[in-house]
Amino acid sequence: MSFLKAQWENLALINYEIDHEILKNYIPKGTEIELWNGKCYVSLVGFMFKNVKLLGLKFPFHINFEEVNLRFYVKSFENNEWKRGVVFIKEIVPKQALTFVANTIYKEHYQTLSMKHSIQESTDSTEFTYEWKTANKWNSILIETEKNETEIEINSEAEFITEHYFGYTKINENKTFEYEVKHPKWQQLKVINTKIDVDFKATYRKEFEFLENQKPVSVLLAIGSEISVENKKTKKL
Repeated sequence: MSFLKAQWENLALINYEIDHEILKNYIPKGTEIELWNGKCYVSLVGFMFKNVKLLGLKFPFHINFEEVNLRFYVKSFENNEWKRGVVFIKEIVPKQALTFVANTIYKEHYQTLSMKHSIQESTDSTEFTYEWKTANKWNSILIETEKNETEIEINSEAEFITEHYFGYTKINENKTFEYEVKHPKWQQLKVINTKIDVDFKATYRKEFEFLENQKPVSVLLAIGSEISVENKKTKKL
């Protein structure tokens, strides 16, 4: 049985180039930074969790909710092949129970904050907004897109950002937690406008404060799909 099944919808992915030295203390044992065309990326990601089932069960008031996370990209060599994955610096959700389970049992880096989202449609475009509150201030991601779905091209930057199928968590210097996320290849909506109002220092840590004044390398809106989380295991290295 899958550990978790859900629908991930309307993934806003805002991608920044970053000095990989900033991330060195976050890298789990047994993984290494994965670059795209020589660049190290972090992504600010907002999306909707829908129809959540944990070990096949739905829990009241924890079925549909927002998530915003800051993540970077790694790879791990195992059984003569590279496994491509992500590491989460922090995952923000609006439900305290989610944070308690994720942090206590699975040693993740969740935080509970007030959150909200909206979808505004016009004749030619759609606006997706994700908001969360830190230090009495609402932070927001707004992405306006065209309405027509398009394929994510093979070997493109968008494919690099969206096609990572493992998650890695640094438990300590010698222990790494790994899980697999299964989903089909996603489609995207062309982004025509972006507005980012985020206090990176308050939301994350001081070393990410510079992102407030840095222009993203790219912005994507992936439509999403059903997902499942499988094969959760601890690796002692």
